[in-house]
Amino acid sequence: MKAVVFENFSAPPSIQKLPDPAPETHGVVVKVMANGVCRSDWHGWMGHDPGIRLPHVPGHELAGVVEAVGKDVKQWRVGDRVTVPFVGGCGACPECHSGNQQVCESQFQPGFTHWGSFAEYVGIHYADVNLVALPETLDFATAASLGCRFVTSFRAVVDQGRTAAGQWVAVHGCGGVGLSAVMIANAVGANVVAVDISEEALHLARQVGAVATVNAANVANVAEAVIEITCGGAHVSLDALGHPTTCFNSISNLRKRGRHVQVGLMLADHSTPAIPMSKVIADELEILGSHGMQAHRYDAMLALIESGKLSPERLIGRRITLEQSIGALMNMDKFEGAGVTVVTEF
Repeated sequence: MKAVVFENFSAPPSIQKLPDPAPETHGVVVKVMANGVCRSDWHGWMGHDPGIRLPHVPGHELAGVVEAVGKDVKQWRVGDRVTVPFVGGCGACPECHSGNQQVCESQFQPGFTHWGSFAEYVGIHYADVNLVALPETLDFATAASLGCRFVTSFRAVVDQGRTAAGQWVAVHGCGGVGLSAVMIANAVGANVVAVDISEEALHLARQVGAVATVNAANVANVAEAVIEITCGGAHVSLDALGHPTTCFNSISNLRKRGRHVQVGLMLADHSTPAIPMSKVIADELEILGSHGMQAHRYDAMLALIESGKLSPERLIGRRITLEQSIGALMNMDKFEGAGVTVVTEF
């Protein structure tokens, strides 16, 4: 198979020919039809994930067609159209038995724990627990764009943030994760304030449902700006970027008993950010994490997509080739352009 491979962290990857994967007895091989380019992939390429072993194929936002099936798989057949959460569960540990495969004690992540989907084929473990059937109405590029950013935002807004109609939601960072969160919060009836330093990103945020925006490059105090707009602070606030500044601002702009959800990864030098703990205590704030979403929760999200209340295809920016994905991956930290970049030609 053709795949993007990096042999050293932070060194330019290359296109290589590799052996096709074979399915585990409990897994499948998926022919990749579309693959999202995500900032998490950039973190992996930079060496921020200690679990990656070189050489490595990145990629965890995928959609495709089942190509081969392990002998113990019961629910899937060759030709099925599928996607998969970027965090997969083993199906046997206490967390999986409680329905929380996203924090499985033996979790796997394509593109991190094993070779991923910047390739023509990818192996997926424990298929009966983790695969998600795609509606025929959902194209592969849109399905791939759901992979990490959209589903993580859905869980952050709906399950972790417990966002209700009429509440104020602040979203800090309007890349793929943040724009997804804006759209989802709007769909469930919340009023959204989007925060970013890019007018292009803020313009797109308004298009997908933000009722107000704050350009963090142009205001002296982001938290105060959000508190003023929301007449007292956000009920729910998300750091969709993963930076000490956006994390601090997200907590600081909450009203009493508000909920902060950390969605953006905080790795390397950013792994231990300062937070306003005195406010957390005095205002009885909640600080929550959001780490992917279980396969069994996709039905709720897909129902909103099929009804037209969510339109993730509007968040797709560029559609590129596998060869072009190398440059896109290496430049993720430059935040060039708006929307989600998806590989659609292999």
